[in-house]
Amino acid sequence: QVQLVESGGGLVQAGDSLRLSCGTSGLTLSYQNMAWFRQAPGKERELVARIFSDGSTNFGDSVKGRFTISADHAKKMVYLRMNSLKPEDTAVYYCHVVQIVTRKEYWGQGTQVTVSS
Repeated sequence: QVQLVESGGGLVQAGDSLRLSCGTSGLTLSYQNMAWFRQAPGKERELVARIFSDGSTNFGDSVKGRFTISADHAKKMVYLRMNSLKPEDTAVYYCHVVQIVTRKEYWGQGTQVTVSS
């Protein structure tokens, strides 16, 4: 059974940093494409960052240069490092997996990030 569990969210001030973690089970990370999405109240869910099985990454335009994504295959963890946080980064952040072979998708339950000005 595949499970994704996010952690690390919280309330921070503008300019602060935060690291989100996504613990996975039931997966071999080298066979997955992993991503972080976010959804703010009244807005659609949007891509924040993605890391592919080969280690390449891409980012949403609004977070380029501020956020990084990484994966530790041995620990089965995916991380989102967020620097220079802005109030507009406030959202629920979700971990997402797409299995390369089957194209099955999985979502975590989300973790709230609130950035005060």
